[in-house]
Amino acid sequence: MSVSTEYVVQSFCQLANIPSPSGNTEKVMAWVAQELEKLGVSYKRTNKGAIVATVTGANNEKARLLTAHVDTLGAMVKEIKSNGCLKLTLIGGFAFNAIEGEHCVVETSSGRLVTGTILSTKASVHVYSSEAGKAERNEANMEVRLDEKVTNKEQVLALGISVGDFVSFDPRVTVTDSGFIKSRHIDDKASVAVLLGVLKELSESGLKLPYTTHFFISNNEEIGYGGNSSIPDNVVEYLAVDMGAIGDGQTTDEYCVSICAKDSTGPYHYGLRSHLTKLAQENGLNYQVDIYPYYGSDASAALRAGYDVVHGLIGPGVDASHSHERTHKEALDNTAKLVMAYLQSKEMQA
Repeated sequence: MSVSTEYVVQSFCQLANIPSPSGNTEKVMAWVAQELEKLGVSYKRTNKGAIVATVTGANNEKARLLTAHVDTLGAMVKEIKSNGCLKLTLIGGFAFNAIEGEHCVVETSSGRLVTGTILSTKASVHVYSSEAGKAERNEANMEVRLDEKVTNKEQVLALGISVGDFVSFDPRVTVTDSGFIKSRHIDDKASVAVLLGVLKELSESGLKLPYTTHFFISNNEEIGYGGNSSIPDNVVEYLAVDMGAIGDGQTTDEYCVSICAKDSTGPYHYGLRSHLTKLAQENGLNYQVDIYPYYGSDASAALRAGYDVVHGLIGPGVDASHSHERTHKEALDNTAKLVMAYLQSKEMQA
């Protein structure tokens, strides 16, 4: 019994190509709902727009909850400039240099889509020479050059663009022959795809889980309050499936499932972390235990909201987080296998 990596990758590619910056996720949530219906999995929508799918297990008094978030980094129109370009305000925690040169789409309130490119205000080295490289990449020095014949504010307004319109970034999804997946928004659409792959396997196999399990697809994680409400009363274990951050001092790589011991909010539940580590070892998985110093998850957000649950965090290793990210099929496979092992385990931490 195994989760189809091909299905996971295909699902990720479809998810990544649906713009869904935090605050504007209805289209991608509709796609997730449609996929759950194809799989025959029951679900409900929360007032905040999230999805909670449920698989009934042998024990319904105590339940598990797994979450992954489908919302992404993005931006909004902050100001329409006199030269016909746009100033941005960022949605989520990332730096302007991470999106310099990126193609983007502005969605107007009427639904019109206007493409553009995010550039420094001094992008041309033939005009600005050394200033082109030295200018700080910040809100004041970056702008969107629209792909329309506009040279002033009035012409931009005539397109229907206004302050507060959402701006999404071209994900540029690429799957290489060597198994790498390069894209924006691997955080956390890859994990959403993993959970869909798990649900597909559960649906097709008819496997009976020891505990009722809820699958919470969150749509506000990047702004801090995705999975911190609408948690069913019977949930005692809460496992966030997000990403493992790679960099200097980290043990995580692009091929493993990363198990988080601590992030910026503090340690995760030691018993659950130990249980996950044991399952990874018993199943011969490529895993690493790591600490993410500048990170918070929907699981930690649930604890801050006052939920009395045991919380954990795992995810595929992802390079260049909150920039143009990369992972490998092996990381998705190891993550899916750990999720399946966890769901079938009878040991409960509370």
